[in-house]
Amino acid sequence: MPKPPIDPVRWQPPGSRPLPPPDPTPALTIVEIPGTAAEDVVVAADGTIWTGVEDGRIISVDPAGGAPRVITDTGGRPLGLAFTRDHRLLICDSHRGLLRYDPGTGQMETLVSEVAGKPLTFCSNAVESSDGTIYFTESTNRFHYEHYKGSVIEARGSGSLLRRDPDGSVSVLAAGLHFANGVTLTADESAVVFAESTGRRLSTYWLSGPRRGSITPLVEELPGHPDNISTGRDGRIWVAMVSDRNALSDWLSPRAPVLRRLLWRLTPYRWLPDPAPVVWVVAFDPEDGRVLTQFRAEHRDFGLVTGVVEADGRLWMGRIAGPGLAYFRL
Repeated sequence: MPKPPIDPVRWQPPGSRPLPPPDPTPALTIVEIPGTAAEDVVVAADGTIWTGVEDGRIISVDPAGGAPRVITDTGGRPLGLAFTRDHRLLICDSHRGLLRYDPGTGQMETLVSEVAGKPLTFCSNAVESSDGTIYFTESTNRFHYEHYKGSVIEARGSGSLLRRDPDGSVSVLAAGLHFANGVTLTADESAVVFAESTGRRLSTYWLSGPRRGSITPLVEELPGHPDNISTGRDGRIWVAMVSDRNALSDWLSPRAPVLRRLLWRLTPYRWLPDPAPVVWVVAFDPEDGRVLTQFRAEHRDFGLVTGVVEADGRLWMGRIAGPGLAYFRL
């Protein structure tokens, strides 16, 4: 697939503050699935783990060890997933937009395909509140998943946090974000927490109280790139850290855009800077951003963690650029 053009800007990446030392990492169990790049992981009401792979299929995994089942196919590239209060599945698809699948009827419907007349290009992650409002992110409005590196090299804030009301209307809550990614509700639904991968931060969008409608920082200057996030049973915010910061990207971003245009034009896509594989997840306090738990390890068969969910004493993880799911016993 030909690379689309880029329009780089000078941008100074955020600094980096070290996290506390990680906790002892439990043994990692790999679970094979039929497909690669299982971007996100969510838990259904019956305890099964659901994910989406790069060829468009949605797959259900039995934690007890039963064979994985292919549930449906979006026909695009599913990324972030979330179950709704009535047990339907929200699917962020980079090519089709925000979808909703009903396991009971097998019906797939498109909820949002465009925003303000512009196609939704990189729908990334979503979550539904108890009143049916859906909060979702668009990582960039300039590139599809297959060319996500273009957004990184361009260094242009082209991501958004959006809201779909139960009546179907869509609002932009925040724009100009640096690769908006994971999104989750706090346990009491007083706020939405969202991640910016290249911005290396977590922020809080307040839904109630005196700060309603405002955005405040939760964690800034992370030493790596946060991806999808989820809320744990005790209210902690689990964050999949896909990789450490990339020194070459940090060096290029504040420099002349012509350097990055040439890099993009002359370098095969697969040779452009890649994240370094690591198994890395962090749990933050939703009120003050303190690190509550951190697991970090290297594993020859797993890395580049992009999704995380806590379920029945296990911490399940999805990934990009490779096969399988994995979990720790907590």
